[in-house]
Amino acid sequence: MAEQAAKPAIPEPDISPVNEPHWTALKDGVLKIQKCRVCGHHWLPAREDCPNCLSPDNDWVEASGKGKLSSWVVYHVAFNKAFADKLPYNVAVVELEEGARAITNIVNPEDGLAADKPVESVIEDEDGVSLARFRVV
Repeated sequence: MAEQAAKPAIPEPDISPVNEPHWTALKDGVLKIQKCRVCGHHWLPAREDCPNCLSPDNDWVEASGKGKLSSWVVYHVAFNKAFADKLPYNVAVVELEEGARAITNIVNPEDGLAADKPVESVIEDEDGVSLARFRVV
């Protein structure tokens, strides 16, 4: 009997001191984003300075988890073997109510993907990594 090849693992996030609060919060079932204490701007992905005013003075805050679908693509070819069994799959940009944008997946694309469609966060475990995904509401 031939041995079956192990399924390739999804790429793991590159966790650093700057983005660690985001990944820890996801493990706890919470979506956190950064907020500038100077100008009030919210953002993802994590960075040291506010992308709006360049202030280094920021906090991690819990996001509402609500937003709208900004754009998306549907892949029919897996450019990484770890995603071959997920074909076709989508990669989407969601704009949260707070203004931060997340690169993510829509978990229920069969409910229709359209610009500005309302979505809400769903935190899912993928190979031991907690990921913020979204569903159309």
